[in-house]
Amino acid sequence: MKRKAAGSPPGPSRALALPQAPRWDHCLIYDMIPPRSSVLDLGCGDGELLSRLIGEKRVTGLGIEKDVNCLMRSVARGVPVLHADLDEGLTGFPDAFFDFVILEQTLHVLHKPLRVLEEMLRVGRAGIVSFPNFGHWKVATGLALTGRLPVAAAHPHRWDEINVHPFTVYDFLDWTENRGVRVKCAFGLVNGSVRAFRRRHARWAEEVLFVVSGYPGFPG
Repeated sequence: MKRKAAGSPPGPSRALALPQAPRWDHCLIYDMIPPRSSVLDLGCGDGELLSRLIGEKRVTGLGIEKDVNCLMRSVARGVPVLHADLDEGLTGFPDAFFDFVILEQTLHVLHKPLRVLEEMLRVGRAGIVSFPNFGHWKVATGLALTGRLPVAAAHPHRWDEINVHPFTVYDFLDWTENRGVRVKCAFGLVNGSVRAFRRRHARWAEEVLFVVSGYPGFPG
């Protein structure tokens, strides 16, 4: 797969109207990816995002998916996809091979999230990571009042289902700071609107999206 240079991802600087469908981060990621970029989608699900990027933006895309049913749906869309476990790493891909590596709503279900983040930074010039914020005030309040992690729209799964490593936006920011990772831009779903993320949103953002890079040539 030939790697092509891509410019800095644009993004909104103020609150945006929340689209009806699909997911807010799905739409944001689609808008961020410049045409003709190379994209690796980790945990690509049914391939809907990659299918749109390939068909509408002529992106060179590849998905990785562990779930066989999702993989088959991706293939049915015509999306190139590998059947692999992200926790096993991304061996076989050279450093900085892709312009963008997407990790959408997947990090908290992985057994080795830090390894996957490191691999994302290794093979991609930029990483786009979105995840539910378990530090949201409703989660914290529900835990304090009931002693249990609440099940809500942003956190629809019980503790014994898919969540392996629940973490907060502060935990993620600690990783970026300790690792020396540059945060190009960040957004949060706050009270039903997509906003440029600031630390003061940490307890109010139900979900967040970060564009990060450890690539020396990535504009900071």
